[in-house]
Amino acid sequence: MRIGIFGGSFDPVHLGHLIVAEAAADTLSLDEVRFVPTARQPLKDAESQSPVEHRLAMLSAAIDGNPRFRIDAIEVERGGTSYTIDTLCTLRDTFPQDELFFLIGADAARTLASWREVERLPEFATIVSFTREGAQAPPHPVIARSIRVPAIGISGTDIRRSVAAGRSIRYVVPDSVRSYIATHRLYHEV
Repeated sequence: MRIGIFGGSFDPVHLGHLIVAEAAADTLSLDEVRFVPTARQPLKDAESQSPVEHRLAMLSAAIDGNPRFRIDAIEVERGGTSYTIDTLCTLRDTFPQDELFFLIGADAARTLASWREVERLPEFATIVSFTREGAQAPPHPVIARSIRVPAIGISGTDIRRSVAAGRSIRYVVPDSVRSYIATHRLYHEV
């Protein structure tokens, strides 16, 4: 099998994430894309992240109905700070016969130099960066391939701010995620 690994905080998961994952699945002929929500990102303030049970529930609602999409809670189950090297090492052991592709956006690719044991990542998966109009991933020795994805100007930060300000997030997140946010009163104080 060909498996894409797509990590992030997914706080909240939005249409940009889903569109990029679908484009990567098509472009790379992936059998599945595994969304791997972080427990705690080393390069972000953990206090600002929503509780993991909400992020998992929103992700589950968002990918429901897409047979190529799966949630892999490996980082959440491991707990603590989430390091990509640990995740890819474990996934390589879990899927020894499969081709793994680690999917990384241009913003994350800019921070690769500060990642733990970044030079070892290609031992466990092919590193694939997303490129889109106006957001090119900088060259880095671990990136084996770049793929073009649609330019979607959506960010979790902007979504959280919109909710806090009482503005609509319709057409930015799936309806199921929008409903979950409203029901659980997420992001009302950002």
